[in-house]
This record gives sequence, structure tokens and C-alpha cells, in this order.
Amino acid sequence: MRYMLLMLGQETAEPEPAHGDDEEPCWMPWAREMKERGVILMDGAQLQDASTVSNVRLNGAEVLVADGPFAETKEQILGYDVIECKDLAEAIFAASRHPVALDGGVVEVRPILASVS
Repeated sequence: MRYMLLMLGQETAEPEPAHGDDEEPCWMPWAREMKERGVILMDGAQLQDASTVSNVRLNGAEVLVADGPFAETKEQILGYDVIECKDLAEAIFAASRHPVALDGGVVEVRPILASVS
């Protein structure tokens, strides 16, 4: 089954420092551990700062666009991963081992609906 892991946390004022060619990203050990457990990392990315958010709503036929995050909260969506694993228990384990969770953030786990063909 596929799950989306949404990474929630406080955005830092400073962007994460660039890694040299000899340093790996902080999530790479997690990805290796999950692969060894049979969890497949299908996709994932860090998102740009919440100040780049555009919220789109419809008012009849009128398109309304608002800048910035919709909710006034300290925690923002920082990124996402899409994983495939055997069940919810394994997805929760994967989330509990993710660097965002280990660094005090929250990882929201959501099952992805099966696509219809």
C-alpha cells in the first residue's frame, strides 16, 4: 500500500547548508534503512519556504488567489515522501525513523487512495 508522509515543522530562517560532493543528504541513511526493511521510497522532496505559497479558491466562476500559507501556525509543510510498504504499522515505523521526526518535527501519515484506471 502507498502512503504519503507529510513533513511538518518550523521553517528555519537559514536555508540548510549546501553539502559538498563527499557529504550525503540527512535523509539518505533513513532511505537506506527503509530499503533494507522492504519499504520503497517512490518520491519525495523538500518544499520551498511557505512565503511562496499560493492558495486558490473559487467563488462561483471567479478565481481567488491569496499569498502565503492559509493557516497562521508555527508549523508548515516542509516536504513530503511517498512510500510503498506492507501496512500502516510499517508506514508509522518509517515515519518515526524519519529525520524530521527525529529532529522534533511531525510526520503526518496518510494512505493514498488506489487510482482508478
